[in-house]
Amino acid sequence: MEAAFVIVAAGLAGFIDAVVGGGGLVLVPALFATFPHATPSTLLATNKSASVWGGMMACWQYTRRTPLQVPVLAWAIPVTFGGALLGAWTVTRLDPTLIRQVLPWLLLAVFIDALRRKHLGLTHAPRFSGTALRWRVALLGLVMGFYDGVFGPGTGSFLVFILVRWVGFDFLRASAHAKWLNTTSNAAALWGFSQFAEVWWHLALPMALANVAGSYLGSRTAIRFGPVFVRRMFLGVVSALLAKTLWDAYLR
Repeated sequence: MEAAFVIVAAGLAGFIDAVVGGGGLVLVPALFATFPHATPSTLLATNKSASVWGGMMACWQYTRRTPLQVPVLAWAIPVTFGGALLGAWTVTRLDPTLIRQVLPWLLLAVFIDALRRKHLGLTHAPRFSGTALRWRVALLGLVMGFYDGVFGPGTGSFLVFILVRWVGFDFLRASAHAKWLNTTSNAAALWGFSQFAEVWWHLALPMALANVAGSYLGSRTAIRFGPVFVRRMFLGVVSALLAKTLWDAYLR
């Protein structure tokens, strides 16, 4: 019964993650609630070992059906990986309390801005091209990879929002590019966890299959219904992240 619960949660997380990021909002609490006596590093490593495969499925789906800036990703992916490794190293020397307290206010600003600008991300109108675009997305990958290594919640949603707000992508293309960067940072985190944490492979493997299935459905749904659907999902996921991070930082 416990395994069935987290496998279903992995599938739902894969769907949400593929559309707009934030799948950890479902899967991580499900793991911690189901196995309260397990070490956090084991649960987080098991989560990453499942979600990274769903991320790869979403990347494949988006690559087949959505125009991607391949030269931009070729620059940004290795930088994102390096940023995530640096973040994972930094977290051993940094108290994340300050990040936990600031995060809800950042999410609130993102939510208000996206809600206020009703047409934000509905049309694809990049503000940069060529080298300027490559440098900006690589910088974004470095910063958000570092954040994912240090703390993590909301990385995919932040990536989507910044690609829309700063770079000028529509929500669908922003999700496609964000998924490549977020999967990269997840892979770096998984490699880091594997150095010191036990992975429950007997659970991770069926969770990975469910996550891949959910990711397949999520990416296909996003591609079919386009930026308007992704924007609505984005607002829903950010509001849920906002509620959870406020609770974790100030109420629990």
